[in-house]
Amino acid sequence: MTRRFPLSLGGRSNRWARLLAALGSGVALGLSATTATAEPLYPWPDPDPFYSAPTDLAAHQPGDVLNARPLPPLPVFPGASVTLVQFRSSNSNGVPIAATTTVVTPAGHRPDAPLLSYQHFINALGTGCAVSHLLYSGDTNLLATVPMLNAVLAQGWSVALPDHLGPYFALGAARLGGHIVLDGVRAVKRMPELAAQNSRVVLAGYSGGGLASGWAAALQPTYAPELELAGAAVGGTPMNMETMADVLGFEPHPAFGLAMAAAIGLEREYPNRLPVSTYLNERGHEIGNAMANSCTAEILSIGTGGSAREFMNGDSIIDFDAARVILRENSLALYDGAPRTPVFEWHSPTDSLIPLDAIDQTNRRWCAAGVPVQTLQVPPSDHLTGAVLGAPEVLMWMEGRVRGEPAPSTC
Repeated sequence: MTRRFPLSLGGRSNRWARLLAALGSGVALGLSATTATAEPLYPWPDPDPFYSAPTDLAAHQPGDVLNARPLPPLPVFPGASVTLVQFRSSNSNGVPIAATTTVVTPAGHRPDAPLLSYQHFINALGTGCAVSHLLYSGDTNLLATVPMLNAVLAQGWSVALPDHLGPYFALGAARLGGHIVLDGVRAVKRMPELAAQNSRVVLAGYSGGGLASGWAAALQPTYAPELELAGAAVGGTPMNMETMADVLGFEPHPAFGLAMAAAIGLEREYPNRLPVSTYLNERGHEIGNAMANSCTAEILSIGTGGSAREFMNGDSIIDFDAARVILRENSLALYDGAPRTPVFEWHSPTDSLIPLDAIDQTNRRWCAAGVPVQTLQVPPSDHLTGAVLGAPEVLMWMEGRVRGEPAPSTC
């Protein structure tokens, strides 16, 4: 097991009285059922009609392909072809949704060569932040993953890059991400032209992408039992949303923009249970509207140094239980199911943005369930650097899984 690095929470006697946000993957703005509701801050629809859901969406099964089209070649993936795939998935309540994944197929692709579903961390709220858009905009964060993806493309693997926040970009709705990842893999396998019907599948992702990958692995036995996974690599993963909220608290924080964005995202997924917009003051609505269609850099800039105290109505009554239930529903550490595929987990021991004890708790629980879990602590680094430092080990581990080698374990 990995060594533990407990987070000091300052001995708070009533932690829920002081929290607002969970960075990157979960957040809670407290709510009262006594105030009139306001419309959630949904994103503008993508102007490209390809992303619109078909009228017969409910007639399709999860993973059914709804639409597909080729995209222009990308210089960052020399010689590869790019295909945008729309498929049917389900939101957190099981309601049909249309989701998308971008599939990169290398030149000379062999039928049924391995498939990597790579979940990029998408800390965003706008439809313009879809991976299929960011690939062509030169997004710095996305391009940082290109060396790793090119390494597997060079071996003949296909790569799928799902938009795991869903059509409303519901940042923070982590279970939703698990559904979309699994249905995206189903869709790729159902497209004869992608030649992946019998491909061995591995999942990987970091930060919010690690959370989507972890949820997909944990949900697969019940949500997609027919789908075989060779392994799942999850890095820098915020496993417990409650603890994330504790870590950030209610005071000004340099990354408050992402916390605010996650509150908006969760309202999009749970509009009746978490009506965040109802409890924002005038300044809060200004900030929320400014963020509602933004990508990561803009969100961070807009919210720098902010706190919930600035943006909530002063007389708002916080319903701790309503917020906590939703946070727990999206906390992988608290989900009682476990993957049935091997897991590789990595993080930095000095990562100050995620609850490290929640990672160890999850690893121990999965080990106890019989999951082969290999853990790696990369050299001390900040949150994002940990993704790069772990990439070589992740690549070697994934290669072993698609070759069918026995999975190593540090349980």
